[in-house]
Amino acid sequence: MIIGGGFAGIAAAHALKRSNVDILLLDRRNHHIFQPLLYQVATAVLAPSEIAAPFRQLEAKQKNLSVLLAEVKAINPAARAVEVICPGVGSRKVEYDFLVVATGMRPSYFGHDEFARFAPGLKSLNDAETIRTKILSAFELAESTDDEKERARQMTFVLVGAGPTGVELAASIAQLVSVTLRKNFRNIDPAESRIVLLDGGARVLSTFAESLSKKVARRLDKLGVEVLTGVKVERVDDQGVIAAGERIPSATVLWTAGVAASPVIKMLGTTMDRAGRALVGPFLHIPEAPEVFVAGDAAAITQDGHPVPGVAQAAIQQGRFVGRLIAHRAKGRKDGRPFRYRNKGNMAVVGKNFAVLEVGWLRTGGFLTWLVWAALHVLALPQLQNRFRVQTQWFWSYLTGQRSSRLISEAPRPPESR
Repeated sequence: MIIGGGFAGIAAAHALKRSNVDILLLDRRNHHIFQPLLYQVATAVLAPSEIAAPFRQLEAKQKNLSVLLAEVKAINPAARAVEVICPGVGSRKVEYDFLVVATGMRPSYFGHDEFARFAPGLKSLNDAETIRTKILSAFELAESTDDEKERARQMTFVLVGAGPTGVELAASIAQLVSVTLRKNFRNIDPAESRIVLLDGGARVLSTFAESLSKKVARRLDKLGVEVLTGVKVERVDDQGVIAAGERIPSATVLWTAGVAASPVIKMLGTTMDRAGRALVGPFLHIPEAPEVFVAGDAAAITQDGHPVPGVAQAAIQQGRFVGRLIAHRAKGRKDGRPFRYRNKGNMAVVGKNFAVLEVGWLRTGGFLTWLVWAALHVLALPQLQNRFRVQTQWFWSYLTGQRSSRLISEAPRPPESR
C-alpha cells in the first residue's frame, strides 16, 4: 500500500511496475499535482488541469496498480492494517504487507493556526485557485471603490516567507500587474500595486548560496517587489499583517513560509522531528516496523551531517529507492546499500527570463538558466498532454504577456438567488 500520490508515492509505484506484487495507491484526491508549477496556477498563467494528471490514467498503464480514493483514519502497524474512509461508502479496513507513507507536507503557521483563515498556503489545486481568486478579486474591488485607503489596501499583496515559493509567487504577481493587467481597468493602474515579501531570515532563498540570493534580491527589486528580511510576522487578520510592530494594510496575505508533515505520520506511533516528520533509518523505514517506509517530504533523514532537503528530486529518489527495496524483499533478496541522496542541483525562477541554478560549485543565473529551467519543467510534467499544453501556453504568454486562466471562482449561491 502506498499512501499519497505525490512525487515519492508515484516514484515508488513506478519502481514496482515489473514486480510480482499488487499495489494499492491511496489518496484523498484523484490526481497527482506537479507542485513546482502551482504558483503559476495561483497567478493565472496556467489552468489547474495543465499541471495535474488523474491517478486512474496510471492505473490504465500499470497493470499491477489499483487506486483507492479515500482518507486515512488510523494506521495499525502491529496488525499491518490501515483504516480508511471512502466517500459515500464509509469506513473500511485494508491490510498490507508493505506500507509506504508519502503524504508530503502542509503549511505550518508556527503555532498560529489562526493565521490560516486570512493567509492561505500553496500546497494543492484548491489552494492555488483560492489564491488566484483573491488576487483577481482584489483588483475588481479596487476598481469599484471610491475610498483611496481601501483601494490601496486591495492593491497591496503581502507574502510571508522568501523561500523558492515566495520568490516565484512574488515575481509572478509583479509581472501580472505590470504586463498582463495593464490597461484592463479604467479607475486603477495595476502597475501601482505594492508587493511585499517578508521573511524572518537574513536574506531571500536562504538555502541557496549568498551570491545567488543577492542576484535574486536585485531582480525582485527590479520587478518592483519590496523585500523585507529579518522581519517576523506577529499578527495576520482581515486587514493585513503586523510585522516588526508595523501594520501593513493588505487584502491579500499569502503564506509561503514554513511547512509541517501530514498528520498521518502521527498515526505511525514513531519518533518525529519538530516539523512532524518521521525519523527514518538509512533504508527509510521506521524503527518500530521494518515493513513501514516513509518517503518524500514526510521523512526526516540526515546525510553527511545535513538533512536531506524537502524538494521534488529528493522525494522522487526516495520513492524509487523504497519501490526497488520492496521489489527485492518480495523476491527474497537482501536490502543492498542504504539510501543516498544525489543532489542534481537547485533552481528557482524569478519572473520572465531569469532563473538561478546551484549545482555543486556551479552557481549561475540569468536568461540561459531560465531556458534550462523551462525545458526541465516541461519534460518533468506527468503526461504528454500536460507538456504540450504548458509549452503552448508559455509560448503564448511569452509573446503576448497574456494569461489564459484569469477566472474568479464563484462562491456557492442559494437556489432562490440563482
